[in-house]
Formats: sequence, C-alpha cells, structure tokens
Amino acid sequence: MDILKGTALLLLVLGLFSLFSFKAPKGMKAMGALAGAAVAAFLVEAFQLYVGGDLLGFAFLGEVGEAAGGMGGVAAAALVALAVGVSPVYALLLGVSVAGLGLLPGFIAGYVVAFLVKQIEKKVPGGLDLIVIIIVCAPLVRFIAVSMKPVVDATLLNIGGIITETATSNPILMGIILGGVITVVATAPLSSMALTAMLGLTGVPMAIGALAVFGSSFMNYVLFDRMKFGDRKTTISVAIEPLTQAHIISANPIPVYVTNFIGGAGAGVIVATSGLINNASGTATPIAGLAVMYGFNDPMKVTIIALSCALIGTASGFLGSYLFRNYKIKTVDQLKKADDKDVVIEDTQKVAV
Repeated sequence: MDILKGTALLLLVLGLFSLFSFKAPKGMKAMGALAGAAVAAFLVEAFQLYVGGDLLGFAFLGEVGEAAGGMGGVAAAALVALAVGVSPVYALLLGVSVAGLGLLPGFIAGYVVAFLVKQIEKKVPGGLDLIVIIIVCAPLVRFIAVSMKPVVDATLLNIGGIITETATSNPILMGIILGGVITVVATAPLSSMALTAMLGLTGVPMAIGALAVFGSSFMNYVLFDRMKFGDRKTTISVAIEPLTQAHIISANPIPVYVTNFIGGAGAGVIVATSGLINNASGTATPIAGLAVMYGFNDPMKVTIIALSCALIGTASGFLGSYLFRNYKIKTVDQLKKADDKDVVIEDTQKVAV
C-alpha cells in the first residue's frame, strides 16, 4: 500500500512539473534552470565530495564538494532568475539571499520574485532600482523560500521517505517503478538529478536511480541510432545527456518514453536485488552516478551490476527500435525545416504589418 501511495504522489508531482513546464510563463526555461542548478551544485558535490574526498581521500576536494552541495538553493534562485530575464547582478542578488536553503525552495522563490525584479528594472530609474531591489526583493525572496521549506519537506521529502522505507519490503516492484520513472524523467524537462535531489533519495533507491540512468545511455544511443532520429552527433549527445536533445524527445515522446521505461525498469530490478546502495542524493546521472557507486560498495560488484545495466539498456534500445519500427517519427531535419518555415512566416507577417 505504501509503495502505491508513494508512486501515486510521485506521479502527481511529475505531472505538476510537466504542467508548469508547458503552461507557466517561461516554464520550460525555468525547468532548464532547475536542472542546471542541480548540475552546478550536486554534480560537483558528487564528484568532489564522494569521489575525490571520500573515495580517493583528498580532503580539499571533499571541502569543494561539500561547499557546492550546500549551494543548491542559491544556484536555483539565481539561474531561474536569469532564465526569466533578470540581469546577472540582480539574479545573483536573489540567489545569495536564499543561502542555506534547499534547491526547490530557492527555485520557487527565485521564479516568483524574478518577475517583480523585472518590473522594478523597467519602471524604476536606473540606480534607484538597485536600492529598491535590495530593500524589497532580497528579504522577500528569502521569506518565500523559508515559507516553502516546510511545504517541500512535507511533500517531496515525505515521498522520498516513503520510497526509501518501502524499497526493502518489495525490491522488485520498487525497482520497476523507480527505475522506469527516473529514467523517463532523465529525458524530460525535469532532470533526474533534480528529482532525486528534491526527493532526498539515498540507499537502494538512489542506487537504482544512478545505475538505471547509466544504463539508459546505452539504450538511447541504440534507439536513436536505429530509429534514425538524427545524425551521429545527435546520437552521441543523447547518450551523454538526454536533455541536450529535448526538442527531438518532445517531438517523439511515445517511442522514447516507452523504451526508457522498459530499460529503466529492467535495470532497476537488477540494482534493487543486488544490495547496492548510494548515499549521495541527486546523483542520477550516467558518469557521476556510476563513479559515486564505487565509494559506497564493493568495486567488483558495482562493475558487474553496471555492465548488466548497460546490457539491459542496449537490449531495450534494440527492443524499442523494433517495437516502433513502423512509428512515424519526426527527425532533426524535419524539425529544423519546420522551425525555418515558422521563422519565414513570422518575418512575412512582420513585413505585412
């Protein structure tokens, strides 16, 4: 019952994020900023703290990672403000004002206050706008972030807690659900790193996320290569970071999402039954996720399970390309031609006006 509850809440949250991406003002750019903030804070933390510091024993690198990991809220508020269109100085002003707070509270506060900052920049004389922003917006952005923290703790962290607690009671089901969902999210506007960081996943669930996404690199390479979505550069890019090809994925959601769920679920089951753990939250990313796993587990076991996930991913890529062999896809060239056509129409309309 708890597994179903946690899964239902997780899907509800993902649905809300998708709705925000497509309906909110500058929603897609804002979600890109959230993913970027997760990379800036948690990817540095993963490499430097858990690999450089804990695994290799370099204390200084551990300090670098610890410092970066505590700046999730700052990065989120600053980057989302930049995405909305705030000037760099004012964006960073909002960011540093939420220091010490988490990724999602910083993101929400930065997004809301950024629109106010833009209005102040537009309507208040130059020079005076800085004073107004310091007096009004700096405390306001922190007030909103502090107010959102209990809400985030009561929802997202609660979902993460439910998932973590139930992972041991039914590991196969949890592997299917978590591996499939996180791998699909890795190709969606909300990055898998941001999701796992916001949920505060650790232990077996985080290990599932890290290695399922690792396996998805091989899966997406095979899928994109066999389906002929684009050229070799496109295929390599989607294997390294799916978000770089978000426009292609958004144009072909069914074959990409279905294949990723199948491959992620298969990898999730393997990891869930292996006993591997990952206590570095937010490391659902191919290279860093794999590297961090060596800091918490037997290296040989990690290598064997990672290779198994890669094989599952490769097989799933072949399976997906077979299942959707007659599916009418939209290629990179077709999307480019459509964009060029839209530009020509828009320019023609401007001339006519």
